[in-house]
Amino acid sequence: MPEKTDHAGSGHSAHGMAARLSPAQAVLAIIAVTAVIRVIFAASLGLGVDESYTAATARHLQLGYYDHPPLAWWLAWAGAHLFGGETALALRVPFIALFALTTWLMFILTRLLFGERAGLWAVVTLNCAPVVAWTSGTWVLPDGPLNAALLAGAYCAAVALFVPGRQAPLWWLAAGLCGGLAMMAKLHGVFLFAGIGLFLLTSSRHRHWLASPWPYLGAALAVVVCLPAIIWNVQHGWAAFAFQADRADPREFTPWGPLLALGGQALYLLPWLWLPLLLCLVRACLGGPRQDRQWMLACLAIGPIIAFTLVAGIGTRTLPHWAAPGYLMLFPLLGRWVANALEVGRSRMRRWLAVTAISIAVLLAGTIALAQLPWAWLAPSKAAGPQYPLRAALDWSDLQTELEARGFLTRPNLFVAATGWQDAGKIDYALHGQLPVLCLARNPHAYGILTRPEAHRGQDALIIGQNLPLSKVERFYGPSFQSITELSHIPIKQGGMPVLDLSVYLGRGFSGVSADGRF
Repeated sequence: MPEKTDHAGSGHSAHGMAARLSPAQAVLAIIAVTAVIRVIFAASLGLGVDESYTAATARHLQLGYYDHPPLAWWLAWAGAHLFGGETALALRVPFIALFALTTWLMFILTRLLFGERAGLWAVVTLNCAPVVAWTSGTWVLPDGPLNAALLAGAYCAAVALFVPGRQAPLWWLAAGLCGGLAMMAKLHGVFLFAGIGLFLLTSSRHRHWLASPWPYLGAALAVVVCLPAIIWNVQHGWAAFAFQADRADPREFTPWGPLLALGGQALYLLPWLWLPLLLCLVRACLGGPRQDRQWMLACLAIGPIIAFTLVAGIGTRTLPHWAAPGYLMLFPLLGRWVANALEVGRSRMRRWLAVTAISIAVLLAGTIALAQLPWAWLAPSKAAGPQYPLRAALDWSDLQTELEARGFLTRPNLFVAATGWQDAGKIDYALHGQLPVLCLARNPHAYGILTRPEAHRGQDALIIGQNLPLSKVERFYGPSFQSITELSHIPIKQGGMPVLDLSVYLGRGFSGVSADGRF
């Protein structure tokens, strides 16, 4: 398919905003409208498990963190201090703003490579992808700053490669700076360097850059940007790298693993959006280095997609969103495909766009409605009814209210003991720092670094968690306390009705030694 280069004003067509606005103006309008929707979405849902954990541990400002590099934690800390509180919206605003930047970066990258109309449709389709545009684009996750930095780095590299001029060295340095920021968000940032390196190795037209110092100086600048995370890891025995390496540990050959991984990726992107993206990748790979602009995007995309699909075949647990940065790089190709199809008047493409847009609208509206309507209305049967689907995004605010009513929040020499890092994050966020929270478990994640059990020797503890039977609590935590007493449970409510039950125990006289809680 031949490339089509568009000029300002050439986006006039019979397709919505594009009929009245230039592509750039239409993109700005999309950014404004979707930002408002994201604010509503962010304000409607409580924090998820990872978000609560990030928000709570971000109160301790560090150069690095156990799970990921620090950028998401710094943004959450900034949101809480900028808006004077830890509401879901306050914490999520920096990530919403970053996705506005991500959207504009998608437009200018695609415009540079394939023209303005392709850039517009790349933006439209991007905003229809749930995992990229609405979870990573709204929630307190490392993926938000990662995606913005990856696209910024790809744009800077594309200018250095495809725009003639003497400014290319500066663009290589800018690409390195953006790559460093990507690495400061998530270790996935390494795929930017791998993708550009693969492109330079395989493209004869651009291989001369390998003999130039500028790409290497850009990589060196990225290392300088990453120094805070490197210093933190040196101080903590490379804890973050050890954690990620442990997750990548191969276990056993699983022939169906890659297919299941692809299925998860399709579900997270919407299957009818995932398949065209994959077809775009296949076409770009078949075109090879001769079609250098498409090939550059393919080189940037294949790393995350192949890596996190194939490792599922050796028993390594993967999550579908881990491959999302690869699919992110395919939206310029999809935007080009859509723009060309609409130019020749293909009605099938219009129907596909309509179905995709309606799908994401229904998904968002349904999620917001589910978060606001009482679950008991929708699933009145308590005995056999399904669990509340948004349990993970339910704030445990009732915990703070109940502990305050029982007088625990003002009780001296008291801390909370959680049985896992997920519950520790939920509890810590709900209590807003009013009580120290320890994670007394085999793998406490950041709580194993940010807290010291021995500092609470002799104190009492509230042992709190989901579905904690007394027999297990006594078995695992009995050696760490002089005595353990069961207290009344605390229900976590949605719409005034209990949907989650927290077990509560009072442990007296903590020995200062962390127990191995395996629930």
